Amino acid sequence: MSSLVFVRTFKSLKRVIAGAFLASAIAAPCFAQMPARVVSMNLCTDQLAIMLAAEGQLVSVSRIALDPHVSAMATEAAAYPINAGRAEEVHVLRPDVVLAGKYSSRETVALLRRLGIEVVQFDIVKSLDDVAATMMQMGVALGREARAAEMAAAFEADLAALRADLAGQTVEDMPRAALYYANGYTSGDSSLAGEILAAAGLRNAPAEAGYAWGKLPLEMLAMIAPDVMITARRYPGGSRAEAIMDHPVIGSLRGASTAAALTDHDWVCGTPFVLRAIGDMIEARSAAEGDG
Repeated sequence: MSSLVFVRTFKSLKRVIAGAFLASAIAAPCFAQMPARVVSMNLCTDQLAIMLAAEGQLVSVSRIALDPHVSAMATEAAAYPINAGRAEEVHVLRPDVVLAGKYSSRETVALLRRLGIEVVQFDIVKSLDDVAATMMQMGVALGREARAAEMAAAFEADLAALRADLAGQTVEDMPRAALYYANGYTSGDSSLAGEILAAAGLRNAPAEAGYAWGKLPLEMLAMIAPDVMITARRYPGGSRAEAIMDHPVIGSLRGASTAAALTDHDWVCGTPFVLRAIGDMIEARSAAEGDG
């Protein structure tokens, strides 16, 4: 059953994304409040705007959107001029609306607003149930409410199907998984990463041990001994933050459990690509259960 869900998840994701691009390519109807020129200066708003904006409406995305390690739409983002989120360069683009994150530079946001530019800020998505709401917020910002509603409905239907396949499964039946990032950090249940695990039918073992957020000591990770060990993929080059991934304890846990890789570009933003992250974790669960 897990394999069937995994395949359907990827087909659904392709349908959602393809539908978004098709709608953007069709000439949009004239809405009184549709901004003609939109600039995005946040990685997550970049991707939602690329999927939902009308042709020619989005005039710039952030430079981070080009990084394939964190951006699921790096190829698509390459078609747009980039910005570094500085007020001067954004102002020169003559935007009607600027899309920013809640934690974007306060100085930049304040200056743009003093210049009379509307700035719409988006909060960090911390749950799967908030993904559709964020799509709708983007639809309002772009004057593309109808298209955003279609995309949100498709996402919610696919997510509901994934959750329905877990019906009847008790928590005790689920393999125990541990998320482990650079600097030894983990994520609790009340986070987007934690909800991705739950949607895939995996228990968050560190959270069950009382580590809801922050650093997880290697000693505790070894004592938890998860069935599925999920670590972030390494970035090019080297960093002290990622050096902990070379520790013998991590190697031993990977060898003794099902090893899985967390792909940052599918996990960090509340976009339809979280369906792909859930699909990856369903594969890991299937392997841990011996179905793969």
